[in-house]
Amino acid sequence: MTYKTFKINTSSKDKAASVLMIYTGGTLGMVYDNRSKSLVPFDFEQILVNVPEMERLSFELTILALPEAIDSSNIKPTHWVELAQIIRDNFTEYDAFVVLHGTDTMAYTASALSFLLENLSKPVILTGAQLPIGIARTDARENLITALEIASAQIDGRPIIPEVAIYFNSFLLRGNRAKKKESSQFNAFRSENYPNLAEVGVTIEYNHPYIKPFRPDLSLALHDNLDENVVILKLFPGINEKIVHNILNIEGLKGVVMETFGAGNTMTDEWFLNELKAANDRGIVIFNVSQCDGGKVLQGHYQTSSKLSKIGVVSGSDITTEAAITKMMYLFGRETNHEKVKFLLEQPICGEMTV
Repeated sequence: MTYKTFKINTSSKDKAASVLMIYTGGTLGMVYDNRSKSLVPFDFEQILVNVPEMERLSFELTILALPEAIDSSNIKPTHWVELAQIIRDNFTEYDAFVVLHGTDTMAYTASALSFLLENLSKPVILTGAQLPIGIARTDARENLITALEIASAQIDGRPIIPEVAIYFNSFLLRGNRAKKKESSQFNAFRSENYPNLAEVGVTIEYNHPYIKPFRPDLSLALHDNLDENVVILKLFPGINEKIVHNILNIEGLKGVVMETFGAGNTMTDEWFLNELKAANDRGIVIFNVSQCDGGKVLQGHYQTSSKLSKIGVVSGSDITTEAAITKMMYLFGRETNHEKVKFLLEQPICGEMTV
């Protein structure tokens, strides 16, 4: 597919850095329309009207907008693949990429891109806003400008952030470690199990020991196949046999991200363990992820989870649900052997978990 792109006139006098900004949709790109009395997507060719500060940027900036703006609640795996392909196709032309995205599913998209873009050696920074850019008190301008500055930041010609990350409200987070935590506050995203990559105040303080190493010797590899035959099973007190049985017997199902209690605990009812064992024996991969935002799965640490490993359930350690489900889609998209998928689920691929 051919996409329309246009350059923004900035104060850059040389090609110190070049950034491609991809607009997918979301709250950030909305303005108030006096005729319809509602918020509508604005024409990004007129972005300087809303963000005149962009003229003072010290790097080259090009904007690519998807043909139709997508509310992030409507984001699908095909969109993740499309974004990854855009980045791959423009990888040699630009030094960094910024993706403007709605907040509701941003953590899913960031996680998916971290798996699809293997051996990534340039910044891919996602950002958005809680209030539209056309509102006076919006957070969109700061998030947008700072995300662009972080994406373009280099030391001795090398990018400081050679990985997928989310910038929001003064914090830069590893993309596959982030979760949306707020719908009504500006600090929408947090990373409970991994340190922030940077904190932004008067200056940008980078947390260098926790940033992915720069590996220009590795060539970018695009994975463009995601298998959607997966499901999230959230446990709760009172969940019954019929519900669990029907979920685990969905036609074509390959994998289950099972959100468990605390450190990976489940009920020990015989019917429940029998359902898990039967699913495992049919080749369905079950990935144990905690419902808690912080901490990790310690499968077998308590009696209530001691039988899960014997059944064949895979421990998800401290992975987020967003990273777990996208990792499962990614692995089933490239592997046919479910034992190989189990093995790879337990291994960190791109910093999404600690073991």
